[in-house]
Amino acid sequence: MISAHRTPKQALEYASTAVERGLHVIVAGAGWAAHLAGFVAAHTPIPVIGVPIDSSPLKGMDSLLSTVQMPPGIPVATVSLGKGGAKNAAVLAAEILALKYSPIAERLKAYREKLTKEVLEKGQGLNL
Repeated sequence: MISAHRTPKQALEYASTAVERGLHVIVAGAGWAAHLAGFVAAHTPIPVIGVPIDSSPLKGMDSLLSTVQMPPGIPVATVSLGKGGAKNAAVLAAEILALKYSPIAERLKAYREKLTKEVLEKGQGLNL
């Protein structure tokens, strides 16, 4: 775990060495209006997915706004708040990796088929 505010040197090292360490995508979750995803995105050329965490008295709206409001040229893909956002960040990261790694693409296809089957069997209101 790293923090843009509490461990800035470690966060900088993690982000700036991502390519040489072979990373292809980074998922960064932060709460309390933290800008970890933006900080990381500013220091690496690889895709960054931000997960706003609903941990503050503002129920994550501060985190959502700080994650989604990036200046032009430094994008952060932002997913929804909370557990659903974390799950979507994992799926989005897998989709990015699937462009290069066919085994991941195959697993994603199976995952999507499983979701479809579950919804058809259990009904429209399924919350995964």
